[in-house]
Amino acid sequence: MSDYDVIVIGSGNAGLTAAVAAQRGGAKTLLLERHNIPGGCATSFVRGNFEFEVALHQLSGMGTDKRPFVLRQIFQKLGIMDKLQVVLEKELYRIVMPGQFDVSLPASWTGLRNTLTELFPSEIEGIEKFLSLCEKVTIEGFMMLPQAQRANDLNMLEKSCATYQKYGLKSAKSVVDECFQNPDLKSIITAYWCYLGLPTKDIPFCDLGAMIYSYAAFKPAHVKGGSQAISSALLESFMEAGGDIRFNCGAEKIFTENDCVTGVRTENGETFSCTSVISNTSPIHTFHELLDFEHAPQQAAEDMKSRRLGTSAFVLYLGLDCNPEDIGITAASNFIIDDRDEETAFKNMQSMTPPCHTMLTCYNFEDPSFAPPGKTSLSLLCLQYGQPWEAIPPEQYAPTKYAFAESLLDHAERVFPNIRAHIEEVEVGTPLTMMRYLNTPGGAIYGFAQNTQDGMLFRDRLDAIKGLFMAGCWNGMGGFQPTYMIGESTGRAAVKFIQKMQHSSQSKITSASKKQESAHA
Repeated sequence: MSDYDVIVIGSGNAGLTAAVAAQRGGAKTLLLERHNIPGGCATSFVRGNFEFEVALHQLSGMGTDKRPFVLRQIFQKLGIMDKLQVVLEKELYRIVMPGQFDVSLPASWTGLRNTLTELFPSEIEGIEKFLSLCEKVTIEGFMMLPQAQRANDLNMLEKSCATYQKYGLKSAKSVVDECFQNPDLKSIITAYWCYLGLPTKDIPFCDLGAMIYSYAAFKPAHVKGGSQAISSALLESFMEAGGDIRFNCGAEKIFTENDCVTGVRTENGETFSCTSVISNTSPIHTFHELLDFEHAPQQAAEDMKSRRLGTSAFVLYLGLDCNPEDIGITAASNFIIDDRDEETAFKNMQSMTPPCHTMLTCYNFEDPSFAPPGKTSLSLLCLQYGQPWEAIPPEQYAPTKYAFAESLLDHAERVFPNIRAHIEEVEVGTPLTMMRYLNTPGGAIYGFAQNTQDGMLFRDRLDAIKGLFMAGCWNGMGGFQPTYMIGESTGRAAVKFIQKMQHSSQSKITSASKKQESAHA
């Protein structure tokens, strides 16, 4: 008899939701976490009087009490909605290109359409078409496409997913160019490409369209207490259901027999048997270091040959001794760009060139509880790949880090003046920081590059090892909502696998028993 039905490696978003789904689904589950708190990116830390949110900028998928969207429904199933206080944002974002435009878009589907048509009256037809496409590919992608896939029915796909078929897998840039002429409008409507980590020519329209529609129609949100509150609620739900958790205890080895999972040894030297393992760490780490194979299974090795690591990030966590309005903040989420060409920003991400695209999030703009009274909590970041930082000599790391931080402040102060004069607390995170805390290659925050060919439609699940499931952004789209969704579905898949194995074992026992009875007769 196994010590556990399921062992989950890593308590990031997907690991936590997978563990809760598995335990609440009837599987005896152990969760292993090498850090001393749950959450991965979904955590917070304290400096002085400030508690800083690590990674969440806007939470999508929640919807409202009256109009709940998919993530609120999942959290309800996982038993945590009554533990969370959701704060809805009034605006999608403010995007500024100094000297060119300064636009704030409302968090309203009707309001978004009205704002864009007021700003660009000559583009009304294209705006209507683009927003309609965003809505249709999102609804078809979330509702009809999975049904057609499960049924393996081409006719159903053609009838129910006509817009998705035509536009969903086109590049986001091609759809934007088809709908719009004005370059400013193109930059304004595609600001969310930074949340995906690739320029619009490299991401499928279904991903960008879903982000725009989900945020505008169902509101961007925060949770009081930050993403750490979500992680803590998930852990509490897991433990209430009888799950076991080990902190400061990473996995060292996954054991197999006849290409089936049999157990896990921890870094503390304990070994536990199990029927299934859910890995929330990268496939690179899982298949090359954790599995008791000399070489990765051929299926995994072939899959990863065509993968590219996604981006990491450089982040400044700032605690200011002033109110948000004192430095000109008028929205919680802000994009500052110097160049309409995303390729320029993407090229900078792969080097040590100062950024031309930055994101500034003010957590207490919508909810004052995110900072002490009369103060401001900020996150100022740019996307950066890990490779240039790995090449920096150790003795040059600190001065390089602080010089790069100064370049971000220079960039932001053109829109939000005098940030430096109000800094009370500051912490700097580089791609190497992400690498250390997240244990991801290159400090990747979105897993593999979020391009079309790396999407779930074009990648088979890595199933060379029976009972081994991959979860998280390495198994689909990055970001908070997608990883929570992937984790929950992976937890359910593990439960189904265990039930199937148990049924098979019971059938064999019954069959053997009947044969024995027949022999005695």
